Amino acid sequence: MMAHELRCLLLALQFLTRIPVTGRLAHWVGYSPQLLRASARYFPLVGAGVGVLTAAVLGLAWWLLPPVPAAAWVAAVAALAAGLLLTGALHEDGLADTFDGLGGGTTPERALEIMKDSRIGSYGALALGVALLAKCALLASLLQIEPLLALLGLLWGHTVSRCAPLWLLYRHRHVGDRAGVKAKPLADGIGLGGLLWAAMWALLVLLGSGAAAVALGATLGATQLVQGGGSALALVVALSAALSGALLVAAPMARWLLRRLGGYTGDGLGATQQAAELGLLLGLVLAGPLLVGPVLGAGA
Repeated sequence: MMAHELRCLLLALQFLTRIPVTGRLAHWVGYSPQLLRASARYFPLVGAGVGVLTAAVLGLAWWLLPPVPAAAWVAAVAALAAGLLLTGALHEDGLADTFDGLGGGTTPERALEIMKDSRIGSYGALALGVALLAKCALLASLLQIEPLLALLGLLWGHTVSRCAPLWLLYRHRHVGDRAGVKAKPLADGIGLGGLLWAAMWALLVLLGSGAAAVALGATLGATQLVQGGGSALALVVALSAALSGALLVAAPMARWLLRRLGGYTGDGLGATQQAAELGLLLGLVLAGPLLVGPVLGAGA
């Protein structure tokens, strides 16, 4: 049983990232459509790993850079670049293809045809550019509001956003050329059990990292967010803002996809992930002044 779960986790790592699982280890993991579907329950956990690594890059860059206004932007770019290298821009590619298809296709058939084209068009380029710029601006804003929020935002964003596509897999049908997509086995959907397992992993990451941040920050007295008696309430507000932001941005993206195509595509799953990640960061930015202010921050 444990061996099977480890194989699922490693296959999820292979599918979502460029982290090498090769040689004898890859042979042991193996592959089957059933195994790939089962691995979906570990997508949030793999996202958490990506979040930890990108947060480490963000924190290191922020620590090394001189205290100038542009430092937050440079650190944010470094973290985003690390994330793109780790994932091979898998979800960003889906975002660009989705906007090309839905922006340039007047019918579902034409939209799907455009989305299968490997070349990027004007709609896709604009969507990708705006998304990356917005992500960079939100991370830079969080660094200037409270560095701990930026680190948590990266970890939470990469974790929670991997749950959003799983809801589409569970509730809706795949459309388009199923034989021509990398995620063909996932097009058959996942069960309720897989969805609940994924949600459990995401919840554990959120609560565990939040509690660790509160405990560490309170011990070191290093951040406004976790000082004083308001630390537990601040964590609840931060989580609520993050999850609300992810939902409020990802839901319209998913509805647009379903309304235009009558279902989801592999590219649409990537676009939904990107929307959830952006929404989560936006929620934290909007809640940031409250979290570090006199209401919930130090002295609360």
